[in-house]
Amino acid sequence: MKFSVAVALAFRLSAEAHCIFQKVSVNGADQGSLVGLRAPRDNNPVYDVTGSDIICQKSGSTSDKVITIAAGDKVGAWFQHVIGGAQFSGDADNPIAKSHKGPVTAWLAKVDNAATASKEGLKWFKIWEDTFNTGSKKWGVDNMISNNGWVNFNMPTCIAPGEYLMRVEILALHSAKNRMGAQFYMSCAQIKVTGSGSFSPSSTVSFPGAYKQDDPSILINIYGAQGQPDNGGKAYNAPGNVPVIQC
Repeated sequence: MKFSVAVALAFRLSAEAHCIFQKVSVNGADQGSLVGLRAPRDNNPVYDVTGSDIICQKSGSTSDKVITIAAGDKVGAWFQHVIGGAQFSGDADNPIAKSHKGPVTAWLAKVDNAATASKEGLKWFKIWEDTFNTGSKKWGVDNMISNNGWVNFNMPTCIAPGEYLMRVEILALHSAKNRMGAQFYMSCAQIKVTGSGSFSPSSTVSFPGAYKQDDPSILINIYGAQGQPDNGGKAYNAPGNVPVIQC
């Protein structure tokens, strides 16, 4: 049997059921495709937690815009299979394949100028997470999929005014029982927080450094005795041992 180049390419792409964080919304207002974002040009994940790609993904699209978000605002991060949305009409893997179970987390790092600051050497703290609900057996990624690719959370009211990089990450654990099998998808948004907050984190982490390749939340078999991705009914803690800040 002979395959055309187009068919072979389509098969390869469909097998890569990946995604990209490519839009931000503020109180429901879509800020536009890749506006204010440092995003990769392709939808491939990061596997190596020790390299610089774990910070904001591979170098790709970089915007000169900074998005203003008031403390307390509802923030949205939009993940889709490829830039623009579905890869093709009826794309079953949009926004990501349903098999890609795992947590979603959001992080901030204070910078002087969000549009120009280096991603290297920053100090990060976690502002939100959606991990695994032992009652419903739903993962954060399940909730993202059911919301058409949008991840929504509130910017904590205590965040001090200033400019930040905002890192929103999906961790897909469907192949995480094998070393280097966990898949990380993230981009970094360039934001300016306004308001009267005064929070200063007492503890922060670095990327790379926050995650270890053999972290029990990264090197993990999430399939229970019945073969379901229910983590054996146990609670799941996102990697890095970093709690969400409390205002």
